[in-house]
Amino acid sequence: MSESSITWLAADPPFTLLAEHDGESAGMLRKAYGCFPTGVVAVCALCDGQPVGMAASSFVPVSIDPPLLSFCVQWTSNTWARLSKSTRLGISFLGASHDAAARKLASRAEDKFDGFGLGATPGGAVLVDGAVVWIECSVESVVPAGDHGIVLLRIIALTMRPHVEPLVFHGSTFRQLQTAMPLSSRAHA
Repeated sequence: MSESSITWLAADPPFTLLAEHDGESAGMLRKAYGCFPTGVVAVCALCDGQPVGMAASSFVPVSIDPPLLSFCVQWTSNTWARLSKSTRLGISFLGASHDAAARKLASRAEDKFDGFGLGATPGGAVLVDGAVVWIECSVESVVPAGDHGIVLLRIIALTMRPHVEPLVFHGSTFRQLQTAMPLSSRAHA
C-alpha cells in the first residue's frame, strides 16, 4: 500500500488528552473501556470452608503451552485478599442465565451465592452451576499494574459446555449474544 493510497480520517469526536482532564480521566477511561464487550467469569474458592468469589470481566487467555490465563483485580478488593490465599481457584465462564449471579458476585453482599448452585473440587476451587466452562487453577504470579494487579493463573483441569450461551458485559450492562445471519446466507438475501 503506497502512502498516497491512505486516507487519513479526522477523529470524530476529537481525541481528548488525558493530561488536560486530570480530574475527569478516570470516568472517561471507564466509559471507553465499557465500549469493549467482554465475557464475564466468576473467580471462586473455598476459604475457611466457605465459598468466596468475585466477578471479573478482565479475563484473558494467555498461553496454551504452558496453559495460562489471567484476570485483573483492584488492589483494594477485600474479596481478592481472601481468594489470594487459596491454593486453587475456580474460574467459571458465566452463561447468559447468570446475569443476577454476576451482579451478586460483583457486589459487596454477604449472600453472594444465595440462589445458585455451586460445586467444589478436592483442591478447594469453587465452580458455578450452569457455566459455559469450568477451570481449576493455581496462582502463578501477580504482576503490579497501577491500581490493579494482573493475576496469572496456571490451568490444572477444565471441562466445557460449548452449547451454553455466554454472558457478555458491554456498556456497563450484562447482555446476551444474538446469532447473526451466516455470511453465506447474506449473499443470497
